[in-house]
Amino acid sequence: MARTRTTSTPWTADDEARLLATARAAARRAFAPHSKLRVGAAVLARDGRVVPGCNLESLAYGATLCAERAALGAAVAAGVAPADVVAVAVVSGRIDLAPCGVCRQLLADVAPRCLVLHRAGGRFVTTPVEALLPGRMMPWRR
Repeated sequence: MARTRTTSTPWTADDEARLLATARAAARRAFAPHSKLRVGAAVLARDGRVVPGCNLESLAYGATLCAERAALGAAVAAGVAPADVVAVAVVSGRIDLAPCGVCRQLLADVAPRCLVLHRAGGRFVTTPVEALLPGRMMPWRR
């Protein structure tokens, strides 16, 4: 797959290959009986761990869990500190796909310095979370 880097990445080509392979494998395990859109994601931790997640759909739409949130939650539950989340990859077959607004906000809250690897224009691109959600919600302070 052709690759376009929108920013330099702190990982190796091997790390990226593992990240994408893990996200693709997770997509095959997704539970998407309603939309048929199987999405996989994977989190790359600073220590090299790669943690998968997939989407889980519900008829009660608000209960649906996106792959990115599933992967991020699994990574934190596995002991990855939020500050150690280096990247999140999101894939769904050969379609262009980036995290939804809810996932972008959660990534901005939990891992604001991570990079997102996703398809755009038929290629994989790497985009900082802050570029995906420039007007993100910020904590209110007095």
